[in-house]
Amino acid sequence: MSFGRLTPETILPAVEAASGMLLTGMILSLPSYINRVYELRALDGTKLIAKFYRPGRWNRDAILDEHRFTQDCADDEIQVVPPTPLLDGSSIGEHDGFLFSLFPKRAGRQLEINEDADWLRVGALVARTHLAGEKRAALHRITIDPSLSTLADVNHLCEAVISGRSRDLYKNVAMRLIECSIPLFSGLERIRLHGDCHRGNILDRLDEGLLLIDFDDMAMGPPVQDAWLLLPDRADKATREIELFLQGYERFRRFDRRGLRCIESLRAMRMIYFLAWCSRQVDDSLFLKHFPDWGSEAFWRKEINDLQEQLGFVMDSGTINE
Repeated sequence: MSFGRLTPETILPAVEAASGMLLTGMILSLPSYINRVYELRALDGTKLIAKFYRPGRWNRDAILDEHRFTQDCADDEIQVVPPTPLLDGSSIGEHDGFLFSLFPKRAGRQLEINEDADWLRVGALVARTHLAGEKRAALHRITIDPSLSTLADVNHLCEAVISGRSRDLYKNVAMRLIECSIPLFSGLERIRLHGDCHRGNILDRLDEGLLLIDFDDMAMGPPVQDAWLLLPDRADKATREIELFLQGYERFRRFDRRGLRCIESLRAMRMIYFLAWCSRQVDDSLFLKHFPDWGSEAFWRKEINDLQEQLGFVMDSGTINE
């Protein structure tokens, strides 16, 4: 199903019918690799965001897992952006086979972490989010685990994407990585996570505090997943930043420091996840524009070399102090 079927002539009436709002003709397409996101404006001046989900990525139940998580966070007075209820009381509309949701527009400047106090603030934000996350499970989302999510990604790539000698080479490195990573994840708790908690997904609203946005990649997994993407460097070179983050985090919630050993594994797992994600978008014209060399022999050679290099860091990751 092509996003090309979404046009202003179809989007605006669909949103009006689902929400009961009367809209102006303004429609602004916002950057998004995965979904299609538009800023709209109601006649009363209200600005809203319409998010049309990529078909085949998440089903309705998985999207509802995301919405429940953001609402649980909002109920705990964490600054997030839950979806706007539609006329039928749900948070998900449907148009021409596309599922969509509406959100109020919230502005802020991208987070800058320049001082010790910034790390404390971010640690506190993530801890409070995890307190909300541990309230229930996300039954229809992936679990970030080498033996689960990563193994599924590797199987998908090797069965449906990579061919020839590159497939065998890639699978060999990826399976060694999974084998090395499994013991590091043993015994760690699994809770609902933001899943893509990097600085670009945290807005600073100055007097109102930090706003956590874009829960599209929410998942079950170990809490460290929402920490490592914030770091400026590899774990062994960011010990000061980790300690400051954990100081802020542990004001609200205990952090299992065994999870720090998983950081380099999580980096490798994200590399694999990204390739699996890309492979499902090769028919999208925007994807081909951004990744013109996708699938070439040189492309896979580089990916195999990069993963092999990362495997070395994973094998050394047990040396991080608990």
